Amino acid sequence: MELIPLYLIYLFVVIAVCIRITMDTESPSKALAYIIVVVMFPLIGIIFYFSVGVNYRKKKLYGKKLIHDHKAFPELERQTAEYSKNEREFQRENLSYFFPLAVYSSKGRLSSNNNLAVLLTNGEEKFPSLIESIKAAKNHIHLEYYIYENDAIGTEIAELLIIKAKEGLEVRFIYDDFGSKSIRKEFIARMLIAGVQAVPFYKVNFIFFANRLNYRNHRKILVVDGITAYVGGINVSDKYCNDGKNQLYWRDTHLLIKGLSVMNLQYIFLTDWNFCAGELIQFSGDYFPVSPQQPNYGNQLVQIISSGPDSEYQTIMYSLIQAILLSKKEVLITTPYFIPEKSFLDALKIAALSGVRIKIIVPFQSDSAFINAACNSYYQQLLELGISIYQYRKGFIHAKTLVCDEFVSIIGTANLDNRSFDLNFEVNAIVYDRSLAKQLKVQFENDLKYSTKILLEEWLERPIVTRTLERVVHLFSPLL
Repeated sequence: MELIPLYLIYLFVVIAVCIRITMDTESPSKALAYIIVVVMFPLIGIIFYFSVGVNYRKKKLYGKKLIHDHKAFPELERQTAEYSKNEREFQRENLSYFFPLAVYSSKGRLSSNNNLAVLLTNGEEKFPSLIESIKAAKNHIHLEYYIYENDAIGTEIAELLIIKAKEGLEVRFIYDDFGSKSIRKEFIARMLIAGVQAVPFYKVNFIFFANRLNYRNHRKILVVDGITAYVGGINVSDKYCNDGKNQLYWRDTHLLIKGLSVMNLQYIFLTDWNFCAGELIQFSGDYFPVSPQQPNYGNQLVQIISSGPDSEYQTIMYSLIQAILLSKKEVLITTPYFIPEKSFLDALKIAALSGVRIKIIVPFQSDSAFINAACNSYYQQLLELGISIYQYRKGFIHAKTLVCDEFVSIIGTANLDNRSFDLNFEVNAIVYDRSLAKQLKVQFENDLKYSTKILLEEWLERPIVTRTLERVVHLFSPLL
């Protein structure tokens, strides 16, 4: 009899939490998944929901950051809006049926053709280029990374940053407090003593139960002197260096940008810095030195798309969907995690039914059996529509790229999952250029040589236990 009051109290708590989930979660599938977790796993499910499930987009956790971002650089916004308006007619003529994507992607961002974009494959190409850019820096170095490891390449870059700070350059470093666990103490302390300004992005004080653990800065950005920038999927870690020392081959893609569009990455970094460091850095010619008139860096149109809990909309997901729906011939996708929201999945289906060839490369094995099962649960419905899916077997493919009609290339940090679309702070670059798109397509085709195509007939013949487990895991995919 004594247990009855406790049972009733717990039942009341569960019902109250379920009502909270229903009221606070916009996606019905995500709400149902959280309710299943809460009901099936007493106490643990409730802790899990309040740790990672509270809807901070609705709660405006980052509301102050959003207000600061809009007020920080009014002069920059005025200049970029004026310049983008003047470029609009030129873009309409040259971008053809992808012009609506450029219009959407330019909202609040500079739209410019004055850029040089260089494709970088794996750490073998990124790190030497990045190191040379750091060495050549004259005024400032800004870097922001989800994972920065205390290893050989991490130490080499840190030593260079220290040297530059001692030379009098402004060196600012944002590291994600969860993703960069290995550098939190002595590593960062040494950089701070040497004059490098370093702050964690949203410090996690209670690592296992903090709800802030759910909202990570997944961006990988380096900006040098406001003119040169790097963005893409490659973090700072030895595992990206395929030098024979690592057991696992790591395939990834990054982008080097020189020109006017670097201003957008600079803007993203500085607004993130103001939020993390509690500062209010204002518009300055030192940080935004490139004028629309000169110099001429190139003729590639590069646009930068960012999103996160501080975004009003899921801007990265919307841009990917629009790129797919505007395509008329071919869409090539590479992603390490394929757990898309229904709207993205529907866009792929609509394009396929419209006659667009769609090919997707995913890892043969993910870094988690649970994630792997969740990804597998989506493949059958796409295979039945004629979409080709290939599993990369040479190692782990971590690239996040999309190529449309050999013209539009999207390279960035966002995976095709709910975490990247709605929870993490992410950034993608969109390049409108046939030369770069052709390079990215060649890279895609080279990756196909190390991949096996999933055949629908064989996929359906897998053990019933495997397929059943995947469908069960599918129920929880909105939470991944």
